[in-house]
Amino acid sequence: MGLFDRLGRVVRANLNDLVSKAEDPEKVLEQAVIDMQEDLVQLRQAVARTIAEEKRTEQRLHQDTQEAKKWEERAKLALTNGEENLAREALARKKSLTDTATAYQTQLAQQKAMSENLRRNLAALEAKISEAKTKKNMLQARAKAAKANAELQQTLGGIGTSSATGAFERMENKVLDMEATSQAAGELAGFGIENQFAQLEASSGVEDELAALKASMSGGALPGTSAATPQLEASPVDSSVPANNAGQDDAVIDQELDDLRRRLNDL
Repeated sequence: MGLFDRLGRVVRANLNDLVSKAEDPEKVLEQAVIDMQEDLVQLRQAVARTIAEEKRTEQRLHQDTQEAKKWEERAKLALTNGEENLAREALARKKSLTDTATAYQTQLAQQKAMSENLRRNLAALEAKISEAKTKKNMLQARAKAAKANAELQQTLGGIGTSSATGAFERMENKVLDMEATSQAAGELAGFGIENQFAQLEASSGVEDELAALKASMSGGALPGTSAATPQLEASPVDSSVPANNAGQDDAVIDQELDDLRRRLNDL
């Protein structure tokens, strides 16, 4: 194979590929119907011309037939008057017209056959165009649906990988963080209030216990008790205990009271 043949084949292949890629089903179908309609117009014109020629042939056949009959009558008239030569001339004219009429008859038969064939082709083409239009509308509708579906799938695919989805995810995480922060703040606020109340309750309990301790040590009534409640009698002091031991006990008690005050202040 020569270089030019190979080059020509490559060029044709590339051109065919470009044409195939550029073909739009809707436009190609529309153009196909337009081409068929143009063929229909040309076929109708051909049928019209054939019918017109057929009519003219019929007129010429009728005229020649009438003229042939007229010359036959003239030949008879010439023979009646003894004009044989004139009658011979009239018969010659009749024969010429008869031959022409015979030719017209043959031509008319051919034209009728041709016109009938053209009519059948015209009817077939009209039916084919009608079918093509219906099929074109269906194919165009399918092509539009397929194109819309492809665009929808492309849009959905783009949404799955686009930054919009990432933005939604980031905002959702941010809202979750805000909710968690708000919940933690509320829990901390509640904890602070509960802690304050717990401290108040604890301090109240310490004060009650201190008052009770003072009362028990002084021999007085406990806070919140009735005056009629019998009190514990103080134990008599044993006179046999030395005085210096009593002083030591008082010092120990004072030390314990000081420790107790410091602890209360530390609370």
